[in-house]
Amino acid sequence: MCGIVAYLGQKNAQPILIEGLKRLEYRGYDSSGIALLGDAEVTITKSVGRISALEEKVGVDVSAATLGIGHTRWATHGAANTINAHPHVDYTGKITLVHNGIIENYATLKKWLESKSVEFASETDTEVVANLIGYFYSHGNSRNGTKVPASGNKFEWAVQEALNELVGSYGLAIICSDYPDTLIGAKKGSPLILGVGEKEFIIASDASAIVEHMTQAIYLSDNEMVIANRDGFKTKTIDNIAVSKSLKEIEFSLDAIELAGYEHYMQKEIAEQPEALATCMKGRIDLKSNRVVLGGLQNHLRKLASTKRIILTACGTAWHAGLVGEFLFEQLARIPAEVEYASEFRYRNPVINDGTIVIAISQSGETADTLAAIEQAKERGALVIGAVNVVGSTIARTTDAGVYLRAGPEIGVASTKAFTAQVAVLTMLAIELGRRRHLSNEYAGELLREMVQLPDKVGLILKQSDHIKEIAKANIDRDNWLFLGRGLNYPVALEGALKLKEISYIHAEGMPAAEMKHGPIALITDGMPAVFIATRCSQYEKIIGNIEQVRSRGGKTIVVATEGDENIKQYADYLITVPDTDEKLQPILNVIPLQILAYHAAVLRGHDVDKPRNLAKSVTVE
Repeated sequence: MCGIVAYLGQKNAQPILIEGLKRLEYRGYDSSGIALLGDAEVTITKSVGRISALEEKVGVDVSAATLGIGHTRWATHGAANTINAHPHVDYTGKITLVHNGIIENYATLKKWLESKSVEFASETDTEVVANLIGYFYSHGNSRNGTKVPASGNKFEWAVQEALNELVGSYGLAIICSDYPDTLIGAKKGSPLILGVGEKEFIIASDASAIVEHMTQAIYLSDNEMVIANRDGFKTKTIDNIAVSKSLKEIEFSLDAIELAGYEHYMQKEIAEQPEALATCMKGRIDLKSNRVVLGGLQNHLRKLASTKRIILTACGTAWHAGLVGEFLFEQLARIPAEVEYASEFRYRNPVINDGTIVIAISQSGETADTLAAIEQAKERGALVIGAVNVVGSTIARTTDAGVYLRAGPEIGVASTKAFTAQVAVLTMLAIELGRRRHLSNEYAGELLREMVQLPDKVGLILKQSDHIKEIAKANIDRDNWLFLGRGLNYPVALEGALKLKEISYIHAEGMPAAEMKHGPIALITDGMPAVFIATRCSQYEKIIGNIEQVRSRGGKTIVVATEGDENIKQYADYLITVPDTDEKLQPILNVIPLQILAYHAAVLRGHDVDKPRNLAKSVTVE
């Protein structure tokens, strides 16, 4: 979940590293650091907290070094302090590296190194990697007795031997003071990209740290390493087998990851949802034939339409999108479906029968738990489909087929536009599978015509931001909230509660409205906010009854209702309206006010919306 950036070229490395770390700060912000290699000497600067603190520490005096590595940390092993901050240097002072991931066998390796009189300064698993490489490098032989070839590159050999000892996940950028023209990167389970320019290279966790300087990159696969020098680069497996990698165009521009006048990325990304939804659907909905065309799935649609079971697997917000998908696959396509937490999927011996299809959902395409679930599903013979946002991500390359969300870069830690795009993709797929099974062509057409109107309707909801801000202002002193919905609005309630928790640190529970009376109703106190998603739907009268149950116990009701519904006003202490649409499409509209509500609550409480405490955007560790 940490961010890595490294530079080798003709320019001063320091400002490129600092700027790259700012772009990657959403991946972790407990501490940060850079290492610059010039004149065979490495200079390391570290700081606790945000990149701004590191920037102040390094100052404006730019080093002449043209090789360096940087890191922004989300702590796993060891407290967030300067000792545990990256980069880490080995005990000889020759090897310096940054790491994203977790080394599972670090304790065993540390014990072995300590038996060789190697000393450690930090509590991290990463220092074990540095010291292991350093030990092999200084002694010229590995743990199993392999010696460096007489004609080989000693630095490259030591890294390769060390990588073969590691169990766990890593994205690594490594430098050696004896090799001032060499930068090595390696990947297993954590994302790593090599940006390629004119006699310059950037290694980074994702393209946001590269796109300002380069437009082309290669995407490393697991168990691969790249060795770059001032003349070029080569790629190979950690077992020393050469690998040919194709250069890919980076799919977005620098403008897409700038704030563009907004105060926060979350605010910007909420506002981008009309455009993101339109782009997600563009070219995929054929209103003439009432069909959905998902290019990445065309060769598998017959198998999808005939399957007897779909499993959706994801984490966090993506899991909530998957739950909407479960309801839609069953209601529109009449296919049994279930959504699984990816973090639990591989540990409970899941039943995957012949013909089972697994859909993995992830914004980043790098979520470690979801990747593990994919591996489990593939081992058991399932066709695995990905629904991801980041082009070239590991999930996109690991799954059998897939659909890109096309939502554009999402920087804010709390996912917004990716959620609505995920729901849109799953809705389109459910409609197409339904059309191929039993859904009438007329109803499929009605749904698709309604879908293409959703971007404009989202735009109308966004205009209520100031009104929603006043609702947030009136209730932010309350530390416990309920979010309640029925049917397809139950996942929306879950997502609304998660958003409020993530960025405002208000405790919130999301649940099916009918379940409230089976225990949680005991929590309701005078003035407690209860957010109801009560748009016109098949269970409208039922949820009115649930609102009454809260009101009779003194709770304050914040109601999301259909525009023009005069009846609902008598039940709402605070009312937010959304445009009318088909019940199957309501989640995409109904979640928007909840995103705005959470955003304003967090800002009013004085929190950093884009970098909430203890969280990071892309969860690439277990």
